Amino acid sequence: MIVIGKEYRFTSLEIKNLKNRFGSIDCIEDKDKNIQDILQEVKQYLGDKQECIIVLNMPKVLFDVISSSLEQLEATNLHIMSIASFLNIYLQKCYVDEHKTLNDIVETIGHFSPMQYLLKRLIDFVGVAFIAFFSMPVMLYSIYRIKKESPEGGIIYSQQRVGLDDKEFTCYKFRSMPVGSEGATPQFASKDDNRAFEWGETMRKTRFDELPQLWNVIKGDMHLIGPRPERRYWVDQFEKSIPYYKKRHSIRPGITGWAQIKYPYGANEEDARHKLAYDLFYIKRWSLVYEFIVVWETIFVVMGKRGL
Repeated sequence: MIVIGKEYRFTSLEIKNLKNRFGSIDCIEDKDKNIQDILQEVKQYLGDKQECIIVLNMPKVLFDVISSSLEQLEATNLHIMSIASFLNIYLQKCYVDEHKTLNDIVETIGHFSPMQYLLKRLIDFVGVAFIAFFSMPVMLYSIYRIKKESPEGGIIYSQQRVGLDDKEFTCYKFRSMPVGSEGATPQFASKDDNRAFEWGETMRKTRFDELPQLWNVIKGDMHLIGPRPERRYWVDQFEKSIPYYKKRHSIRPGITGWAQIKYPYGANEEDARHKLAYDLFYIKRWSLVYEFIVVWETIFVVMGKRGL
């Protein structure tokens, strides 16, 4: 695999997974280089390789020029791809392009069709009945532990979150932190948040704290599976700095989702950008297959306490 350009920043986990798949990743800088210099480096990296994928990690205006030049190379099994196509096929995420020139897939993202929505609601109700039945002992035990470890404050923590079509709704969770832990300014949650009390930390790692959101699913505020609902404070910031962020509000948010099983807790704007890429892929490529994949992976998250 050869990557030309640095428009998209791969995460360390993505690089590790891609190396396991392709064996090696060679990167070529495109800044301050002419086409002939780039072609020469490509030839050196190709060597006697029988097959190679070349990813053009650059704006579309450069993509067209370099792509036509690469096609003239005398090499067999040479696959030339844009960064948008590569992410879509190999990492199952959409490319959130700052220049908005390689986002044909993202541009067409919209609401679910009536049939998709009916299937989603059927999954919601079946899932809620199943989860509520088997999680009742956990919920009762959580109530006991919360009152024991943090008696000041209620059992349920409610907060306004942004949902379908950018409208706010009241989201419910088991309280996992002492009252007043956040302070005046909202903070990103983290995997090992030291603000949580003992059972609160366990609930966060296993996602037991999100069980009250089953009521949100029944009410129709949320789906079982979808983008994670965010607070208005963060949404307003991300909509200004991250292209297409509003697209994630084309469907109802979910208790778990494609981004949650593919990416860890978000701690900054860069993490929000990567999670958006997974959310957009899920919305665009939605199918029953992806629903079952998310459910299956979430079970391992809960059982293994790999809270994301």
